[in-house]
Amino acid sequence: QVHLVESGGGLAQAGESLTLSCAVPEGTFNAMGWFRQAPGKERELVAVFSWGGAGAYYRDSVKGRFTITRDNAKVTLQMDSLKPEDTAVYYCTRCKSTVQTVCRSAEKYDIWGQGTQVTVSS
Repeated sequence: QVHLVESGGGLAQAGESLTLSCAVPEGTFNAMGWFRQAPGKERELVAVFSWGGAGAYYRDSVKGRFTITRDNAKVTLQMDSLKPEDTAVYYCTRCKSTVQTVCRSAEKYDIWGQGTQVTVSS
């Protein structure tokens, strides 16, 4: 049974930074993504990364502020210039595909972490 474990959430003020990390099982070549879900809202894709030329995808609202990176052991989401609207539970997740261009919706993902809370105050 594959497990994903997130770490690094917490409290921040607007403009500050937080780093989320997710341990990835060895030998995982799938695209890896981060989703978030705020109270009363649908879960949304924040960023997804795959090896090779496809690189990374970001939703428009986080472009230029968030950076997703990947190595053999983990996938990291660096969140800079945080805004109150970034407040949500963030989930690390594994896409069924190795190519991030097909990993845009939640049904494309098969394994999810437990989530970590990020709260940004104004």
